[in-house]
Amino acid sequence: MSNKLGKIDHHLFEQFISSKCGFNRNEVTIGPEFGVDVSIIDLPGDMAMALTSDPLTLIPTLGLEESAWLSVQLMANDMATTGFLPMYGQFVLNLPASFSKSDFQIYWDYIHRFCSKIGIAITGGHTGFIEGQNSTMAGGGTFISIAPKNKMLVSKYAKPGDVILVTKSCAISTVAILSMCFPETVKNKLGSELQQNACATFYHTSSLEDALAAVGKNHEHNDVTAMHDVTEGGVMGAIYELATASGNGACIYNDKLPIGDLQSAVCSLFSLDPRNCIGAGSMIITCKNGSANDVINRLAKENINCTEVGEIVRKHEGIKLITNKMASDVLYSENDPYWAAFFKAFNSGWK
Repeated sequence: MSNKLGKIDHHLFEQFISSKCGFNRNEVTIGPEFGVDVSIIDLPGDMAMALTSDPLTLIPTLGLEESAWLSVQLMANDMATTGFLPMYGQFVLNLPASFSKSDFQIYWDYIHRFCSKIGIAITGGHTGFIEGQNSTMAGGGTFISIAPKNKMLVSKYAKPGDVILVTKSCAISTVAILSMCFPETVKNKLGSELQQNACATFYHTSSLEDALAAVGKNHEHNDVTAMHDVTEGGVMGAIYELATASGNGACIYNDKLPIGDLQSAVCSLFSLDPRNCIGAGSMIITCKNGSANDVINRLAKENINCTEVGEIVRKHEGIKLITNKMASDVLYSENDPYWAAFFKAFNSGWK
């Protein structure tokens, strides 16, 4: 496993984790599962508690504000797949020993600011400075929300016949971060205007508004069946995860996958396929057959592009990508190509 970069695949998850999750409590209705963004615990009455955890980001070349944004938003995106905003947050910070107190103050001020804007109360955690800590991951966090149990969505709730929708574009966060971390290279190869526009998409990496628009601010719409945010593995990986989590297959039409001009250009420069690399900011939404236009129109009212890209099918039909009317199996990549591209550029001295 030491040579793998990115999230664990579902085979290793099943082998090492799924059957070894501590004490069995009946109130845990959704526990650790491949492709499921949150866990759900039943509470007394008609309420349930959702929890989600993720690493915290600290990328000096990206910036302290931007790192704090990703730390908060990537967890918030996971919680948004329930149709609800996160309410409480726990943060575990394992910071580099060389990280100055003044930089820590700036970083944490932004964490506080972004949590406050969403409505997240920071309830605890741990903070420490670690010798030899040189990772871009500075620890981890957990977000929690409490809501009516019959209103909470989970990615495994998708059903055969549901339509698959994708918001915004593939590879949003990949393109924004690479353009910000290697600005001179992107400017020289693709032009200053494109580099600036690509950097400006960084704050499109939140999919909170996507989720809330889909279900309605008051959860008045019941045509959305499941949501799954796009992270490592990109849009294709996220659809694969959702289909697998729900025990189904999927039919995806390659020519319908949304890839913006910015995303296409920058991914080409870094030899990346935008369909398969980190795409925070995009949300996979499944909805009942016949409801796609309604969901798309709700998102359009919030100025969020949404595209119909395929449908959920029965498991025995597999997870297929249709290209020029030819079907091919979608394979789940154990390594997100973003990481290799980033470190290759960094080690090559790209600026």
